[in-house]
Amino acid sequence: MQPDPSPLAIDSHTLLLIIAAAVATYATRIGGYVLIASMKRIPPRVESALNAVPAAVLTTLVAPPFFNGDWDIKIAMAVAFVVALRWPGLTILVAGWAAVMAARYGFGIGA
Repeated sequence: MQPDPSPLAIDSHTLLLIIAAAVATYATRIGGYVLIASMKRIPPRVESALNAVPAAVLTTLVAPPFFNGDWDIKIAMAVAFVVALRWPGLTILVAGWAAVMAARYGFGIGA
């Protein structure tokens, strides 16, 4: 009779995959730093591209739920956008959360 495998047991393929993913993640992160640190001066086009990264990442995260989500998500994002014009981060988060909760449980919109 074989002993039951431990719930914390991990097979060798999964372990190798985790290690490979960790190495790839570290290499890409340190690679960007080494590349930028090796430059004496950052070319204006590269600097412009780097300045555009936060907006591109934010758009990538926000656009799909807005266009594919239900009305509760759209209402929450619109409220968060309006609040973001005036107040800082945590207030935006609370306003968006309150809007989605009000839409879902107060008005029965969405999930």
